[in-house]
Amino acid sequence: MATDWLGSIVSINCGESLGVYQGRVSAVDQVSQTISLTRPFHNGVKCLVPEVTFRAGDITELKILEIPGPGDNRQCGDLQQTEMDIPGVGCQVGPSQNGTGKVLKKPISSSAPQNIPRRTDMKSQDVIISPQQQCSKSYMDRHVETLTQSKGFRRRHNSWSSSSRHPNQVTPKKSGLKNGQMKSKDDECFGDDIDEIPDTDFDFEGNLALFDKAAVFEEIETYERRSGTRSRGTPNEKPARYRHDENILESEPIVYRRIVVPQNANKEFCTDSGLVVPSVSYELHKKLLSVAEKHGLTLERRLEMTGVCASQMALSLLGGPNRLNPKNVHQRPTVALLCGPHVKGAQGISCGRHLSNHDVHVILFLPNFVKMLESITNELNLFSKTQGQQVSSVKDLPDTPVDLVINCLDCHENAFLRDQPWYKATVDWANQNRAPVLSIDPPINEMEQGIDAKWSLALGLPLPLGERAGRVYLCDIGIPQKVFQEVGINYHSPFGCKFVIPLHST
Repeated sequence: MATDWLGSIVSINCGESLGVYQGRVSAVDQVSQTISLTRPFHNGVKCLVPEVTFRAGDITELKILEIPGPGDNRQCGDLQQTEMDIPGVGCQVGPSQNGTGKVLKKPISSSAPQNIPRRTDMKSQDVIISPQQQCSKSYMDRHVETLTQSKGFRRRHNSWSSSSRHPNQVTPKKSGLKNGQMKSKDDECFGDDIDEIPDTDFDFEGNLALFDKAAVFEEIETYERRSGTRSRGTPNEKPARYRHDENILESEPIVYRRIVVPQNANKEFCTDSGLVVPSVSYELHKKLLSVAEKHGLTLERRLEMTGVCASQMALSLLGGPNRLNPKNVHQRPTVALLCGPHVKGAQGISCGRHLSNHDVHVILFLPNFVKMLESITNELNLFSKTQGQQVSSVKDLPDTPVDLVINCLDCHENAFLRDQPWYKATVDWANQNRAPVLSIDPPINEMEQGIDAKWSLALGLPLPLGERAGRVYLCDIGIPQKVFQEVGINYHSPFGCKFVIPLHST
């Protein structure tokens, strides 16, 4: 009967795909053709599940390793208590009722699943077989071979189906036997002890915290300092960063002098590429504009060019494409344009017209005069066609801070305007508004500037501006090279592909 085999220790060969299993028979179902093993071992390694069920179609060969008898469980020991690597091997089976027995050379496994005996030690262990099992000498011999082959397998994680409770897929390694002997390379690879699967994950953060990187770098730096070798990097060092137009092989930018003025410059500036731009006096700058106007660069052209360059710089200061795009209509910037009744004021009005065309809210302040310059009248007519707002009183200027203040109140001449009440009131409003200030073509004398600027825009060539002018920028107003030569200036354009470039003090 099938129930007679309950408690027997068997070896089930499921083929190359599933491998060999050993365990004690816990249930046999003749209807569903299944057999269940408790405390199973797969290819010599203890399984992680307490019970495994096999179908008849999965079993290639079934071997009975031990038949239960009176007192056998006490002598061999329960699998759950001993957890032997190969069940039923190394146990001393007592003699049967007739008292006879037989000795067979077989390997004895260790007390832990990962300790598998070497092949060289398999001939030194004895097992006593009772007469009931003497007739099964053939299956014991085959079992010795099966146990020897299972030595070369690796431990694998087994996943079991919840419905059939049999392994889904187990891929065993080849036994490595050739002519009854194991290959030396397989013995070296798979013959070592197998460690238990850890129950907890490896603590990467905890082990990383044990490494003191600062102390290691300090030790390396100390060693290199003593030995005289070059340091290859410390935590305090930062790699040099270069722009797309810089040569990484140069430690410093090359200084070029491609602009030479007829008189010694009071102050020199330098571009980002290293080109020296000398400053010129106001008299030489005024002469340069006069000669350019004589050759056709009229005041209207200069005003238009200055307005375009100043508006481009102002748009960049206001945020450029990040601020001025159709999706940011609710963030429309506000610019306060302060202009005086002179040519500098006309330049500011031209800049305000271009800013208003680019959807910037422009508030133009210009005091009322009985007679205005023709250039101012023409610029005002064009500005009135935009959405910009013109005011003539300081009270009409915004009470809240604006995004940018463009200062065109001061000029190189007409110093009496600074004593006018509207001028002083406008300067006080600009200083209290706390908005950044951009000055267009500011005068040289710092005492004449009532408003401290953050940026200043020079025209053609810079004047020797002071500290109150802020950071100086230079714009190209279209003066030809031969016009510079006519006034005694050896000129080569420093602008490159731009119309507005920053200048740095040397």
